[in-house]
Amino acid sequence: MARELAAVLRGEVRFGAAERTVYSHDASNYRHLPLGVVKPADPDDVRTALALCRRYGVPVVARGAGTSIGGQAIGPGAMVLDFRRHLGSVLEIDPQARTARVQPGTVLDDLQRAARPYGLRFGPDPSTHSRCTIGGMIGNDSCGAHSLAWGRTADNVEQLELLLADGTELTVGGRLTGAERAALREAPGRVGELHTRLQEFTDRNLAVIRQGMPQLPRRTSGYPLDALLPEHGHDLARALTGTEGTCALLLGVTVRLVEVPPARALVVAGYPDEGAAADAVPALLPYGPLTAEGMAADLIAALLAAGPRPPALDRLPAGQCWLFLETGGATALEAYQAARRLADAVRRERSAAVALVTDPVEQRQLWAVREAGAGIVTRLPGGGEAWPGWEDSAVPPERLGDYLRALRALLRRHGLRGVPYGHFGDGCVHLRIDFPLDRPQGAPVFREFLEQAADLAVSHGGSLSGEHGDGQARAELLPRMYPPEVIALFGEFKRIWDPENLLNPGALVDPRPLDADLRFVTSPRRPLPLALPYEQDGGSLVKAVHRCVGVAKCVDPTTGVMCPSYMATGEERHSTRGRARLLAEMLRGEAIPDGWRSAEVREALDLCLSCKGCASDCPVHVDMATYKTEFLYQHYRRRPRPLSHYSMGWLPLWLRAVALAPGAANSLVRSPAGALLKRLGGIDRRRVLPVFPPETFTHWYRRHRAAHPAPAGARPVVLWPDTFSNHLQPNVLRSAVEVLEHLGFDVRLPEGPVCCGLTWYSTGQLGTARRALRRSLGALAATGVPADTPVVGLDPSCTATLREDLPRLLGADGRPPSERTRTFAEFIDEHAPDAPLPHVRLDAVTQTHCHQHAVLGSAADRRVEARLGLHNRVLDSGCCGLAGNFGFERGHFEVSEAIAERVLLPEVRAAGPDTVVLADGFSCRTQIAQLADGRRALHLAELIARELRADG
Repeated sequence: MARELAAVLRGEVRFGAAERTVYSHDASNYRHLPLGVVKPADPDDVRTALALCRRYGVPVVARGAGTSIGGQAIGPGAMVLDFRRHLGSVLEIDPQARTARVQPGTVLDDLQRAARPYGLRFGPDPSTHSRCTIGGMIGNDSCGAHSLAWGRTADNVEQLELLLADGTELTVGGRLTGAERAALREAPGRVGELHTRLQEFTDRNLAVIRQGMPQLPRRTSGYPLDALLPEHGHDLARALTGTEGTCALLLGVTVRLVEVPPARALVVAGYPDEGAAADAVPALLPYGPLTAEGMAADLIAALLAAGPRPPALDRLPAGQCWLFLETGGATALEAYQAARRLADAVRRERSAAVALVTDPVEQRQLWAVREAGAGIVTRLPGGGEAWPGWEDSAVPPERLGDYLRALRALLRRHGLRGVPYGHFGDGCVHLRIDFPLDRPQGAPVFREFLEQAADLAVSHGGSLSGEHGDGQARAELLPRMYPPEVIALFGEFKRIWDPENLLNPGALVDPRPLDADLRFVTSPRRPLPLALPYEQDGGSLVKAVHRCVGVAKCVDPTTGVMCPSYMATGEERHSTRGRARLLAEMLRGEAIPDGWRSAEVREALDLCLSCKGCASDCPVHVDMATYKTEFLYQHYRRRPRPLSHYSMGWLPLWLRAVALAPGAANSLVRSPAGALLKRLGGIDRRRVLPVFPPETFTHWYRRHRAAHPAPAGARPVVLWPDTFSNHLQPNVLRSAVEVLEHLGFDVRLPEGPVCCGLTWYSTGQLGTARRALRRSLGALAATGVPADTPVVGLDPSCTATLREDLPRLLGADGRPPSERTRTFAEFIDEHAPDAPLPHVRLDAVTQTHCHQHAVLGSAADRRVEARLGLHNRVLDSGCCGLAGNFGFERGHFEVSEAIAERVLLPEVRAAGPDTVVLADGFSCRTQIAQLADGRRALHLAELIARELRADG
């Protein structure tokens, strides 16, 4: 079958173990290995792939971004059709009709960007908006925070262009008159038969449908059969929205757009607990808020446990649970007046504390806290994972307070914890729970709680799901919500559309058990010897890789640092999530049975740049750079390594040798032998080898120190002469000495050669990295300065290694120097906060090094730049693409260049000739120099030193 598909499709056909593993998970608790993966290039590929699957009897699962939390985007032995890869175009925006026609794989944010110039947007806005697809939103009937104002996806679908399992194509949508329905029943062939059967189905079951479908704002459990009722216009597009890909495939979608309020304001109201906040909501809804979002204090605790305190939290009023009530208007005054009326109502109804926020930046910061909840609460304060399963229940808003109190009591009875938050205005609650799924009793606990929680929600007139759908997580529970006759109708409805049960079988009708196929339960139990400590995961790599819950922030191709290789390739296996899935499967030993010798895992990690972006940007802090180091160490133990591991991995040693005769080395690399050196060293032929300076920084420093001894009483500071700056760009270190001495410091160097060991660490040569660090710490200890003297690093990658990886490699011995390590800007900001700096009347653009973003932070840089008077614009460019040895290695040049061309290089080329390009990272400066038409970037130390010299 794979050969047949590959012969006739324009898109990719993948049946290998790696691709099957990556697509065996979504954002749910479940794991199902598919038969294969097809990434259709166009609608014809979808038609052809479906026809072949029908001929072979292979089930078909449609997939967008794979953010389904109920398990709807995976299926055992299925053919997964990845619509996001190639079928993601916005085909047309009609501003007069306020509609958009898109392909099913269109990412929501792409649609929003296309509609924004017309003052329009698609109403639903789930927290995964940067990667979720319109097709996936239709499958689940997604909602989001603004459904109070703009409704669910079902409320915003105009037309669906369908491909049925038997190959029939038809377009459905809109309310139909009796005459229109009659005409459709007369259509030839399968289309007429389908409409006839649907009409007969509806007419025969009017009473059952009317009486058996709960009426509440959020109900995405089961099939929305009430859309077929005459009073609802027999709207087939609405009836198919929320059917989880079980009835038809999508070839195209027309959606309705809404007008964006030009101005908004935000009322934040504080209450003693989430029950009290929920009780307050019904009285506030008549004031027409665009949102009524609830967020409890334990979500804030989870946020603080995950990282530094966001300044936006200072805007929260007193309380233990907060409502975010947004208003809109044609003008800022109109939005403010609406917010003021709402704030007055809040105080009048419950005497709650209130903050009224009109500044757009502060509003965005507060919303970012709420939006981060989906990822943050996957790990609870105090440790422990929290899993989906009951993350999406909904009840009538007027019963939400009682439901939340009862739900808390149910959690206590089971000894479970969770962090509730969600769309309180719609009665929908998000709640991830610390089910013990990694222990033998986990599955029974999971089942018992879900059964009792389902009964609880139904007793409050609610739905098992309010926007995520059912899937394997909840479909088995549908008989607790619906009477038997409605359950029977679900099966009949599915058979009308898909009589052969080819499309996503087991997702809603005849479901698989909710406690089967749990990906954690099948994880390995035997201890695995590891080289790195994984202190945050109890010493377990299994737990570390299972941090990934599939929310897929790493497959956002437009912004941030994570994940550069995905941004360049668009391939799931080259995302943080994809690599985590492959490592988990390797540790499980089924689809990938070769363990540390796995070629599939090695190939997926080959394009990981070790940027550490995931360690900071991933909501659960998956640390793929560390996992890659562990894998490379284990994979190549007692085995030959790639040539680049010996050339660039051992570069600190080679550079020390080159320093003995730099002129001869320059002649060699510029001669025809230079090409041979690249080939032998595993270096791409298109890369330019560096020019070696006539002397190293440390050699210059000895002369400088002899001629310019430090004045008496000057405070000491240790400057770390990192390998790259010392041997390749000594001017950066000389500039730092110039600035620090100008500020009155006694600049010292370690007594002897030092190296952070990063080139060995990143290539998995951990024994050598540890030895290099121990020697360096000995040289640092011999400096003869007080033990608390700051150590200033100039290159962010080396500085981040000292701060983060040093304790990881050397344990307690590495902690004191790690705690003393500062960036250049941090040191000036902390130890010379009032010292005069030159006033720089220049514009600048800054490329932030990945490791600075992920480990060190840039707040001090911004403060120092402000003191300089620099008009600086920090680029949202992510990784530069060079990443140390990565961009030099043979086989990586295209990806390295593509990453840089995404934002960085166009921005640098477009910068005016008088605009300063700032880049503290050696890799960033090198990438700019080699690919940005000769433009040179400066380290902050170079800029300040240059301006000091200019000032005389």
